[in-house]
Amino acid sequence: MQRYIAICLIVGIFFSACSNSTNERKRGLNYVDPTIGGVGLILEPTRPLVHLPNSMVRIYPLKKDELDDRIGGFPLTVISHRIGSAFAFLPVFGDDDPWQSTILIHTQEAHPYSYEVSDARTYDRVAVAPGAKSGVFQMERADGSTTHRLRFSIINASGFIKAQGDSALVGEEDYNGMKVFFYASFDGTLQDIEEQGPENRKNVLATVNATGNKLDLRYGISYISTEQAKANLEQEIAQKDFATVKVEAEQAWDKVLSKVQVRGWDEAKKRVFYTALYRTYERMVDINEHGRYYSAYDHQVHQSDEPFYVDNWIWDTYIASHPLNMILDPEKDQAMIRSYIEMYRQTGWMPSFAVTFGDWPAMVGNHASAWMADAWAKGLRDFDVKAAYEGLRKNSLEATLLPWRNGPPSELDDFYNEHGYFPALAPGQPEPVDRVDPNWEKRQAVSVTLENSFSDWCIAQLAEPAGKGEEKELFLKRSQFYHHVFRQDKGIVWPKDANGNWIEPYDPSLSGREYFTEVNAYTYNWHVKHDLEGLFQLMGGKTVAEAKLDELFRADLGLPKWKFWAVQPDASGLVGQFVMGNEPSLHIPYLYNYLGSPWKTQKRIRMLLDTWFTDNVFGMPGDEDGGAMSAWVVFSMMGFFQMTPGVPVYTIGSPSFEEVAVQLPNGKEFKVIAKGNSPQHVYVQRAALNGKELKELFFTHEQLMEGGVLELEMGDKQAK
Repeated sequence: MQRYIAICLIVGIFFSACSNSTNERKRGLNYVDPTIGGVGLILEPTRPLVHLPNSMVRIYPLKKDELDDRIGGFPLTVISHRIGSAFAFLPVFGDDDPWQSTILIHTQEAHPYSYEVSDARTYDRVAVAPGAKSGVFQMERADGSTTHRLRFSIINASGFIKAQGDSALVGEEDYNGMKVFFYASFDGTLQDIEEQGPENRKNVLATVNATGNKLDLRYGISYISTEQAKANLEQEIAQKDFATVKVEAEQAWDKVLSKVQVRGWDEAKKRVFYTALYRTYERMVDINEHGRYYSAYDHQVHQSDEPFYVDNWIWDTYIASHPLNMILDPEKDQAMIRSYIEMYRQTGWMPSFAVTFGDWPAMVGNHASAWMADAWAKGLRDFDVKAAYEGLRKNSLEATLLPWRNGPPSELDDFYNEHGYFPALAPGQPEPVDRVDPNWEKRQAVSVTLENSFSDWCIAQLAEPAGKGEEKELFLKRSQFYHHVFRQDKGIVWPKDANGNWIEPYDPSLSGREYFTEVNAYTYNWHVKHDLEGLFQLMGGKTVAEAKLDELFRADLGLPKWKFWAVQPDASGLVGQFVMGNEPSLHIPYLYNYLGSPWKTQKRIRMLLDTWFTDNVFGMPGDEDGGAMSAWVVFSMMGFFQMTPGVPVYTIGSPSFEEVAVQLPNGKEFKVIAKGNSPQHVYVQRAALNGKELKELFFTHEQLMEGGVLELEMGDKQAK
């Protein structure tokens, strides 16, 4: 009996070890769940986007969110993240009115490289897999029928879709001053085509007869012409079946997601981590179509072997997305910078949000400066720094700083340049400046001052490399403009009128778009990333600053949430007045490391990740913004974060795993080993880098890229 028990124990240990070993070898790609965050808590949900990393064609099911059980179609491509798409496609299942038909979801399977859904009434199936500038849909009739009905619709203002021969369709659509084209072919015969809609916006219903119950529809997308769309299709997927395209897309994703490998006790955290990492590849996207690209910046077709990257929400991405890219794929990130500089050459202005259809003057600040200064500081210098500086300087000194506006300076910009702050209006005072949006965006006066103070500091870092060292002092002086909107007797940033008087009455909690961008004074009080010591001194020293930071996470809203959100709808993921769901907050939990209380950073980071970033449809606290929020998740779960783009230093938080291994592009490896890590052991007791003890919880980008091991000892109490 004892021998039998011993054998059972040995066998059990063996299979347990095999199981654990298999689990540890599980690909990161297998953990990705694109439906995570698919229900927006207040604003926009995430989408189960199908695409290749940083590639032009992006596809997802058109439905309200992940609780919606009906799909109205699939865009043949997303033109710009969350702004617009082109050409809705839907296979028509069942006998409903084909022009109103939807897919009623029975089962769905979402991956980065494919999406598949079956209809709950007919059990017919459709799946999609992407190429770079192309895609393939596969339809399967459950009843064995060989007849397939395919609906194509114009999404935007005008365009057309028509048959070309008996086995192809072509289309053209107008979008924000540019055109989008597609060419689609199917391995069947076009039997009939119906049209519906006005002349300039005709939708079509094509009936296709296939050789079996499966039908593959391959298509190419172009911003140049239908001929180029066909060429993109032929070059990428013309000779490939659906399974081959899907496998190649899967391999592309496996390659990029395998750059980071994690080991830990919590499978849910791995799903959160790898899904976040997948989302960081949603943009920017390369729209070079195999040697040619159309630029909406000068409305020309350019011959080039260089990638041309567009679709960048820089207000969001400069904080964590680009810094992460500079670790995992620095060559690609420099190519993105070169695209921005090329846009400057084509238009005479450095873009703000460089979307597909041109420069979109969204948000505030001149944050291409932070991105480019950060790259330069990290030794990533394969771009024309003189042209970069020239464009950034022009944006700062010769363009308007008004929110959501492009063009020459206004009288408010003249005031800013002379007095060092954007003047604010008293509550209820009519807006006298025509170029200001009087209805929603308004002046955002304090945010404009704070954001451009940081942007100008970043420009100063590029002055000497650009051969303009004599101008560095000008921009350093402008970087101190934030002093003008910090009210020391109140200890918080505060709007000021044109006469130099503090605005009264004023509630820092309900300071809406008149004074701030998307969040309130409680968040923007910590926005001075480039001069933390100066900020702490304005607050009354580090002890006072730490108490204020504690209060941020505890302060009451002072009114019901629904009333608060009526004024601050972007302030989601609330912890006190702290806003986890918006990018201006991402650096704030790490500030305790600069105030002498790193245990509070560790406590906050672990709590925020556990609370707001879960592996279900509610697992995103705010607008994800195409990888911007997700990049923070990746950094924070790895255990470190960069406070100030432009200062190549990382500060340590509390990693979510026992081990993280980052495969660097130079062939080296950087590991974070958190000994004793667990849900209770969130506090760093000791830190060492390559065997040398760290006296403070910081290390440099250069040290990271040299490879090595960051070793952390974790415990359940703060370190003494």
